[in-house]
Amino acid sequence: MLKMLALAALLTTAQAAPDPHLPKATTDTVAPVLPKGLDHAVLIVSKTNGWRHIEHIPRSNRVLADIVQGLGRTSYATENAAVFNDDQLRHFSVVVLNSASGAFLTPDQRAAFARFVARGGGVVALHAAGDDSHTDAWYSDTVIGTKFIGHPGGEDQFQRARLVVDRPDHPVMAGVRLPWTAVDEWYSFNANPAARGMTVLATLDEASYRPGAKLAMGTHPVIWTNPRTKGRVVYSALGHLPEAYDDPTYRRVLVNAIRWAGRP
Repeated sequence: MLKMLALAALLTTAQAAPDPHLPKATTDTVAPVLPKGLDHAVLIVSKTNGWRHIEHIPRSNRVLADIVQGLGRTSYATENAAVFNDDQLRHFSVVVLNSASGAFLTPDQRAAFARFVARGGGVVALHAAGDDSHTDAWYSDTVIGTKFIGHPGGEDQFQRARLVVDRPDHPVMAGVRLPWTAVDEWYSFNANPAARGMTVLATLDEASYRPGAKLAMGTHPVIWTNPRTKGRVVYSALGHLPEAYDDPTYRRVLVNAIRWAGRP
């Protein structure tokens, strides 16, 4: 009887355990203390008030910091969204949103971010930074330019697909060798962001994987930029798996994107 009660207690505890993919949403009000000497640095933000990509964030944060160091720049990684204030953002030339999800910015923080972009600050938004948990109108219009509608599930969640470079002349695509195939969780969107003024750099060949009838887009963008802002903004839907950040082709894209967004 005691063993049965203990087993029942364990099962109840397991059922009540929070899902690490769905952390409790938090608001940050006290800004972090920045290291001294940050100038034209790269801010890496992986704050998640929506789905948390626990699989890749630790690895991708390290890779992004390594990329920044290789560019001769300094990076600062944080999950404290209170860093989005005018005084502290002036220390950075690029903000990398590493699967930052949900309403992770307060209205004041979002306004400071908008001013950062308006004065020429760069943005590199990755994977879940473009999912449907982002509902702020400025963010949706400036960073995403379309709406995420889903990705294949079950056995088809991760598939190898062929990427097509639509703008080989763009600096973000420099040095990308073709053919380029990758295994990822392929996001679909309700419309081509080009219809909202975005410049599409790379698309998926839908014949090379199984998007499913409801997620097929025909023309299927996965990397694009926003040429309508003073600051350089680039979004990449790739990057669910930690292995993606060890792919030399994708790492080349990340290097290019951070360099380009930072206006060398």
